[in-house]
Amino acid sequence: MGADTVRLFIALWPGPAVRAALVQWRDGVAWPASASPARTEQLHVTLHFLGSVPRERITQLAQRLRVPFDPFELEFGHRELWHGSIAVLAPDPVPAPLLALHASLAEALERLGITPEARAYRPHVTLARRAAHLTETIAGPPIAWRVDGYALMQSKTGDGSAYSVVQAYAKPDHPI
Repeated sequence: MGADTVRLFIALWPGPAVRAALVQWRDGVAWPASASPARTEQLHVTLHFLGSVPRERITQLAQRLRVPFDPFELEFGHRELWHGSIAVLAPDPVPAPLLALHASLAEALERLGITPEARAYRPHVTLARRAAHLTETIAGPPIAWRVDGYALMQSKTGDGSAYSVVQAYAKPDHPI
């Protein structure tokens, strides 16, 4: 990634109470030595990964990624170990308004000349990578995450993959 590009993604960004509950899930695992638990400030649900985007497109993207959506609730209550040794929390069930938001954003990206990922959308919060051979897991609290907005995010890989909000999108009367 050059100085003229930024690494962007669109995400559901948790508030403090949801983030604290996600941390309980992450910290309730006896991770193997090989595991790389997600940092607290990185816990989120990705809607779309845009990859490296020319810096001059940020303003256009920020303006044109606002799509109508209905607020919804995500419910989490179990951990999964995915192929590639990725430990995640996945919502159960996946609410239809989340899938509609994902599809609306995909259409907006296509209008902007950005091709969304072709693989099926599997919403989740990554708890850790390289998490094969997990030992005991203490289940965290059930999580009911009321989603009233989403955000265009920048990944700053030069400083340990820190994330920053480029633009927040909230349903009217529902600040994120």
